[in-house]
Parts: sequence; structure tokens; C-alpha cells
Amino acid sequence: MKAVIFAYHDMGCQGVQAVLDAGYEIAAIFTHADNPAENTFFGSVSRLAAELGIPVYAPDNVNHPIWVDRIAELAPDIIFSFYYRNLLSEEILHLAPAGAFNLHGSLLPAYRGRAPLNWVLVNGESETGVTLHRMVKRADAGEIVASQRVAIAQDDVALTLHHKLCQAARQLLNSILPTMKCGDIPSVPQRESDATYYGRRRPEDGLIDWHKPVSTVHNLVRA
Repeated sequence: MKAVIFAYHDMGCQGVQAVLDAGYEIAAIFTHADNPAENTFFGSVSRLAAELGIPVYAPDNVNHPIWVDRIAELAPDIIFSFYYRNLLSEEILHLAPAGAFNLHGSLLPAYRGRAPLNWVLVNGESETGVTLHRMVKRADAGEIVASQRVAIAQDDVALTLHHKLCQAARQLLNSILPTMKCGDIPSVPQRESDATYYGRRRPEDGLIDWHKPVSTVHNLVRA
């Protein structure tokens, strides 16, 4: 089965490797350009693709007709998105007969949107996880294929939880990708009444209000 992958960050590297290990052919990888001036702690999808000899692209706007046509020429059977920063157009989503699937860093339908890892810590949650779901026009709203739960310890901070989620993502993908490759793709609709949404975190979201309870301040610092 031929795949086109959209990926970034450590989760992107985990996803690319899991797809290869499951025996898929990767026609191309789309990512975001590495910034030499940025002090990054995470893996480079561009570097991984180069090491693997897989064509890699980092367009400013992957939804531009030029890139839609390029992806169509690749004739993917399936599309995966692993922590790619931008939404994909419906034109791209419809290019793969088996569908397009995204890995999200929460237990959907809870914590749809941006920065779920940080928001679960801010809110003092005791559990989160990762979800592989079918991509539709609305972000994070498609049918669920599989999910993996992750316990949040009291001493977890953003980085330690990030590592836990990466490990959970690899376990989930190792389990479900071979099944999907055979054409058996589970699909469970999300319960919209349970959906919650969170936006991108801004610098001011990190300001500490010392009048808040100790637990609230503690959770903000953890995040």
C-alpha cells in the first residue's frame, strides 16, 4: 500500500518509522522547514526522510493547486498526518482511496484543537492519550480508528508527558497499521456531546496569577 505522509516533530518521526516498519511504501513526506536558529529539542522529519532516501518537501502552502496536483500524481492509497501543523484541504483528503488519517495527542473527542498536551496539564487531568482518526473537513472530528490511554503522574511535566505520548503513539501505530494495510479499518463515530476544544497557547497564557490556588499554579508550571 502506497502512503503519502505529512509529519513534523518527534511524533512525525515515530509515525514515519512505524509506517515503514508496517511494510507500507512511502511515496513522499511533507513536513515543515527546519529553522537553524530555533533551539529545537525534537527530531527532524526532514533529516529522517533524507537518511531513508524518501522524497521530502516543505511547502509554505501544501493546499496550493500545484501541490495538490503533485500529490495526485503520486497516487497514494492512503494518507497519514503525524503532528503536521496545517490543516489539509478536502481536495487532498479525497486523493487517497483508503482515506486520510491523523494522529492527535488526546483521547478524542476531548481536547480537540491545539496543544492538547499542555492543556491537559493546565487542567490537572489524570489521564490523556493519543488517537488515530479519519480526517474530515472539520479538525479532529472524524471517526476514531484506534486510541491509546496514557496515565498522567503528579510529577509529570510537558516534556515527560511528551515522551510518554510518543511511546504510546508508537505502540498504537505498531498495533493498528498492519490491520489497516490489509484494508480492515475500524471506524467509530465521535460523540459530539463529549467534544471539547482548545486553541493555541499564547505567551500570556503562561503568566502566573499568585492569587490562584496552589494546585492551579503548580499545574500551570508543569505545562
